Amino acid sequence: MQNCKALDKKLIAAAIVEQNGKVLIAQRAKKDDLFGKWEFPGGKVEAGETLQECLKRELFEELSIRAEIGAFFCISTFCHRDVLFDMHVFRIISYEGEITLNEHSAVAWVVPSELSNYSMPDPDLPVVALLQEAKQ
Repeated sequence: MQNCKALDKKLIAAAIVEQNGKVLIAQRAKKDDLFGKWEFPGGKVEAGETLQECLKRELFEELSIRAEIGAFFCISTFCHRDVLFDMHVFRIISYEGEITLNEHSAVAWVVPSELSNYSMPDPDLPVVALLQEAKQ
């Protein structure tokens, strides 16, 4: 992680939403570096927010669902544009509401063994590996 500014470390919270043995992933619609990639929903922690508060807010903003945040799953650390990020991933216990695409172009419910068939950003790949390992 050369050239990363650890002093400027940013926090991200991401969700593993599971249903009937499948995991929810969402395809980015925003025209940025990751346009078209599939990801675990979530986003950047804002000032004064806990990771869990951030994840609740992001899931509501992105997908219009009210989620109950469950157990911590893992951390994926990565460098993007010379800034160090820690993505904290949590399991979602349950959610209310109908999934609405507010910031994504599509969602998919995928069996963990098939997650490798989707183009996902590098920070999500360790999460995919852990999910696949847990299902074997």
